[in-house]
Amino acid sequence: MASSSLSRVALSAASARAATAANPSSAWPTYHASVSRSGDAGPLVPALSGALRRGWSAHLDGAVYAEPIIIGSTGIVATEHDTAYALSLKTGKIVWARHFGTPVPTSALPCGNINPLGITGTPAFDQASGLIFVVTETTGAVHTLWALAAGSGAVRWHRNLDVTRRDRHAEQERAAVLVVGKRVIVAFGGLYGDCGNYIGYVTATATSGRGSTAVYAVPSAREAGSWAPAGPVEGPGGRIYLSLGNGAATTGSWDGSDSVIALDPTTLRRVAAFAPTSWPADNANDLDLGSSSPVPVMGKILITGKRGTAYLLAPSLGGAHQIGGQLASRRVCSAYGGAAFRGADVYLPCTTGLRKLTIGAHSISNGWQAAGIPGSPVLAGNMAYVLRPSTGTFYELALNTGRVVRSLSVGGRCSRFATPTVVSGHAVLVPTNTGVVEIL
Repeated sequence: MASSSLSRVALSAASARAATAANPSSAWPTYHASVSRSGDAGPLVPALSGALRRGWSAHLDGAVYAEPIIIGSTGIVATEHDTAYALSLKTGKIVWARHFGTPVPTSALPCGNINPLGITGTPAFDQASGLIFVVTETTGAVHTLWALAAGSGAVRWHRNLDVTRRDRHAEQERAAVLVVGKRVIVAFGGLYGDCGNYIGYVTATATSGRGSTAVYAVPSAREAGSWAPAGPVEGPGGRIYLSLGNGAATTGSWDGSDSVIALDPTTLRRVAAFAPTSWPADNANDLDLGSSSPVPVMGKILITGKRGTAYLLAPSLGGAHQIGGQLASRRVCSAYGGAAFRGADVYLPCTTGLRKLTIGAHSISNGWQAAGIPGSPVLAGNMAYVLRPSTGTFYELALNTGRVVRSLSVGGRCSRFATPTVVSGHAVLVPTNTGVVEIL
């Protein structure tokens, strides 16, 4: 990188830090606000006041599958048309826009359900460098990591992430980007339909753009994708935890799939793993753990996947044997998306409706369920905010009871995994299939 580029990065970082200091709205720099993916704006952040109403709306060039993130007084929104926008949080007007190329239509892919396919995973902002990191898919199914100056959207560097000897047309980057320890962590899975020669893999690239990209690929013959929208999370000991989907093996030796794994954030060496004893049947019947991300709660790890069994794990996951070894397990629900948590309480996006769980040292307790509201929640004060994507309805739920306090149509449908973003307690941003809407 040239010295002039380094100077621009330093200037961008200084501007971003100034914006953060001036405006507390900037405390949502990544999916669900933090590297642990808590989804919690905090118990002291006031809930929305008065009758729910729509504020500004921004009609953008494509569907928004990624959760909006916030930097200072702007919201960063990425679309499936391969464009990243900075929007004024006050007016919704475009501050800057960066278009990266032509997204890929489903007609050019072996399967899939996003048309066109552009930016799907939630970007991440790194305050230390002042850079926004976003992953695109462009013509030829090329997957690229871009580093943008937060203040202007200018490209500082980019890196191709098609680093395995597999069919990149069958790979998809749906998981949220994670920045920890000056490393940008990106996870890959397959397309809807599990077609083609793909494998779940993870990359780690320095935030400076220098050096080589570290890679971890699951040792399955095929599949075993990492695609949960919350993506990798930072957990106990600074390790990177992520869930993996069903793999090729259904008998014999475990192939690393249908699991939770922990990776060293620098080398991406696998340092711990857990797979349920049911992994052969899970793989055979598409009932794996890959549909939701690990939740680092109370110094432990909670995971719930498609089968509907929740597992409470030690930071060492399955321990030396890797298969089984959970601290507790309980039949809960099939979970898809990103959970939120506060203290010992976890709010799980079940297909049957948001459910509250309470975690003990060796226990998982079922709490209330908001039937028919299956979205990925965020928390503020004594409320949870969650969507019913199929109808584009926004709900405010009481955290103690799960009761619907208020609801409002956002004026259009949302993607299945659409996740709201809390703006300092006075507003919430909701991604839709045409852009983003402010709820007041």
